[in-house]
Amino acid sequence: MSASAAAARQALWVGLATILVWGLNFPLQKTLFAAMGPEGFLFLRYLLMPLCATALLLWHFGLSWPRLPRADWLALLRLGLIGQGLHLALATYGVHWSTAFSSSVLLACGPVFTLLILRASGLERLSRAQVGGVALAAAGALLFMSDKLLGAQWRASGGDLVLLLAAALFSYYTVASKPLIARYGGVLVMGHATLIATMPVLLFSAPAALRVDWAGLSPWLWLGAVWAVVASGFVGWLAWGWVNAKRGVARTAPLIYLMPPIAGLAAWASTGESYTAVKLLGAALALSGVALSGVALAQFAKQGQAALVAKDTPPLD
Repeated sequence: MSASAAAARQALWVGLATILVWGLNFPLQKTLFAAMGPEGFLFLRYLLMPLCATALLLWHFGLSWPRLPRADWLALLRLGLIGQGLHLALATYGVHWSTAFSSSVLLACGPVFTLLILRASGLERLSRAQVGGVALAAAGALLFMSDKLLGAQWRASGGDLVLLLAAALFSYYTVASKPLIARYGGVLVMGHATLIATMPVLLFSAPAALRVDWAGLSPWLWLGAVWAVVASGFVGWLAWGWVNAKRGVARTAPLIYLMPPIAGLAAWASTGESYTAVKLLGAALALSGVALSGVALAQFAKQGQAALVAKDTPPLD
């Protein structure tokens, strides 16, 4: 086997491992939220993530971090508050209110929102196949949520809608971060956006977090929380970026569609979550529409925008 083929195979295995970790993370989060609440998890997350972001920035830049003009700082401020803080808070509440399988399916719809934002920004024109993909994804998502809507399960239905809004905000982050990534690289953008979001999220989540019985959490819950934040969130993002760089976005993006089946099987095995035929059909239609829409993103990447699309991964929850 040639060195390039060996590297490609290694990248494939790393990509599959990352998807496995992300898929298993959904039922894990449900367990953590039951023990510490969504606010407690957010508080713990933003105690750990800034440490990881600072360590990454120091490793990459040392003590000489790049100086940015005021306009770029304002852009980073928006990215941090919207793309990191608000997006992750909404995704956390959405997962808490909804189910593990629903969360994985709806958050995987991010490429559809990215495509619509690119179209609205005049950066991408939609072909008939891509319009059909968006329509199919929307119909599938509506069918997927229909059992909760018809059953008046307003908490779960609200959670699904919040998840879709979180996916849309992450797509905004994906598109808006592209110019900064092109100038400074993904490490600086992610690191600074994380640090900017830290204080608002900590202030928001602190009152509820102070009521959590942290001493009463088992060692396994502590280990699961650290794993969800550091391994799935931080290391997973870095691994996914490396896989995209090695394999290319077009060849790597389809791996995303393995995440909902993994999350669904893990939730069924661990919590007994069940699925109707209508829900499974809706999930299949939604993901098929996302796959059709993703064709435009792959084409966009080939036009020199790979750094943009490589970040359009499932929100790091």
